[in-house]
Amino acid sequence: MTPTWVRLAELLAAVAFILALKGLSSPRTARNGNLIGAAGAVLAVVVVFFSGATLNHLPLILGCIAVGTVVGFVAARRVQMTAMPQLVALFNGVGGGAAALVAVIEFLHAGLNESRIALAATVLTVVIGCVSFTGSIVTFAKLQELMTSRPVVLPAGKYVTSLVAIITAVLAVVLIASPSNTILVALLVFSLLLGVLFVLPVGGADVPIVISLLNAFTGLSVAASGYVLGNVLLLVAGTLVGASGTLLTRMMAQAMGRPLTGTLFGAFTATASSAAVGSAEDRPYRTGAPQDVAIMLGYAHKVILVPGYGLAVAQAQSTLRELADLLTAKGIEVDYAIHPVAGRMPGHMNVLLAEAAVPYEQLKEMEEINPQFAATDVVLVVGANDVVNPAARTDKSAPIYGMPILDVDQAAQVVFLKRSMRPGFAGIENDLLFDPRTTMLFGDAKDSLTKVVTALKAL
Repeated sequence: MTPTWVRLAELLAAVAFILALKGLSSPRTARNGNLIGAAGAVLAVVVVFFSGATLNHLPLILGCIAVGTVVGFVAARRVQMTAMPQLVALFNGVGGGAAALVAVIEFLHAGLNESRIALAATVLTVVIGCVSFTGSIVTFAKLQELMTSRPVVLPAGKYVTSLVAIITAVLAVVLIASPSNTILVALLVFSLLLGVLFVLPVGGADVPIVISLLNAFTGLSVAASGYVLGNVLLLVAGTLVGASGTLLTRMMAQAMGRPLTGTLFGAFTATASSAAVGSAEDRPYRTGAPQDVAIMLGYAHKVILVPGYGLAVAQAQSTLRELADLLTAKGIEVDYAIHPVAGRMPGHMNVLLAEAAVPYEQLKEMEEINPQFAATDVVLVVGANDVVNPAARTDKSAPIYGMPILDVDQAAQVVFLKRSMRPGFAGIENDLLFDPRTTMLFGDAKDSLTKVVTALKAL
């Protein structure tokens, strides 16, 4: 019988997980929420060693914990903020893979003697864990630019994916009805393949949505493994992750203005985008020097700053804040416009700007800031592209069509800080770059902002 103190400790850990999710819902409390969640996880692990449970291969377990701790610590210390989305994808994949491995081991130990319900939970964990594992690896490769970030559509892709999904479901049912190691191996192969095929057609700004969805998958697999192992805490933690991941996926899809089915399967029915036709070099656009941009900003009444992934890459958030402080000191109204998927995942840009001590009150969400663009003198876009691309409103063939965007094109003047005229993450041109009201300032975002700040101080 499980000691009472163990149950109380598990309850305390479960409460810590709930409080962690609550803390993560706001940038102000996210740090404390993360620490509370980590404390709950440590408590859950420590309790296992003192609960009286039989632990085989204890040296191997302690060795794996030590290796995992070192790898996690080093990764957390060295990862750049720009690489945080792919790190999340990688960690999520590890979670799904671990749940699948636990289910496989449980099946090999007790598959023939398990009840049908327990066996069904084991098989479900294998399938979902494998899909989450390989799917997360593909999203990592896309975000890390180890492969193209654009949708990859195989010949007859939707038919191949459907066939693999059907075979996976059939193998799962057969394995539950008649447990067999051979069928288990086949199920593993097709589940891993399904994860790859599931994510390949997704590209551009839709990748963060898939990361969130795979995170929900991992939560479900962990919850199912908790049922298989009879571990209430795993069941609670997995359910929390699955539920929060599902809600986040739904909210992100709504913020992007697209149904989840369009995100996952839109590439199968998409046509070539007219926005992608032609070369940027064939179209005229206006360029300016840092001094020109400084004059535009220095004599404005209202300025809106739109940070994007390019800002993160250049680590220019502190320089952007310095620019904002200079403008504010001159009596100019300054706000930051934050798109729901600015950067490459929700909250990415908020955390980045918080590192630069940008006042939280200056960060305006899309719904709040969009009505103000029409009354804005200058919008400074720093490394963003897809989230301000008017093709989302006008070009039905564009992969971002229907996605709510920041209404930058309604401002009197627009300044783009970019390295080149290359398309954004979605792979399509932005007509706003060629608008007569738009000025291009090419170069590294941090270097360009530094020059603008210097010129502004000289006014």
